[in-house]
Amino acid sequence: MTADATSLTTHADAHAAEAHGSGGIGNPVLGMLLFIASEVMFFAGLFAAYFSIRANFIDTDGVHRWPPIKYEHILDPFKLFTDTGALNLILPATIILILSSVTCQLGVNAIKRGDRTGFLRSFGVTLVLGVLFLLMQAYDYSVLINEGLTMGATTFGTTYFTLTGFHGAHVFGGALMLGVVVYRGMAGQFSAKHHDMVEATSLYWHFVDVVWIVLFATLYLL
Repeated sequence: MTADATSLTTHADAHAAEAHGSGGIGNPVLGMLLFIASEVMFFAGLFAAYFSIRANFIDTDGVHRWPPIKYEHILDPFKLFTDTGALNLILPATIILILSSVTCQLGVNAIKRGDRTGFLRSFGVTLVLGVLFLLMQAYDYSVLINEGLTMGATTFGTTYFTLTGFHGAHVFGGALMLGVVVYRGMAGQFSAKHHDMVEATSLYWHFVDVVWIVLFATLYLL
């Protein structure tokens, strides 16, 4: 083999390795990291607006209090039922979303080992947990609206539904991405050397999970 032929072969191997994500960060992963960076700034703006409104809020009795006393009884995440007997799913939904991040990472680890069955099982469970979280959030919204907390009722309602609504939209987007990954995985399009989209999707899902943990602490604990 001549020197030129050897050089071409080496170049082709390097190109193939890069295309399969083993020669550094692949384009899908890099693109997702840049997208997440923009999302961090987006949510930082929302949180800044939330804390600004919260700092200047005066309740109907003239007391600086957050959340308004009218809604305190329906925003305790550690009570399984509200005072009116409605089921409170805030904490169970949070646990489910955190658990989905664990199953998602198990799926990434599985495909890196070449275990396609384990990968599909873990991502399938993650998708189900994500959809379950959305259903529980929809139920939570129905409880809050029945209790009189709507987006236009008070400043608190506006900030609450804006923050949780945008997060829910991101969970919905993540569920769509998980669905596409599972569909392509069932078609055999991912392997131990070709899984950049799987990794990019997991990064997005972990980000959505972290945002919810910050939201949970901000809205229900602080």
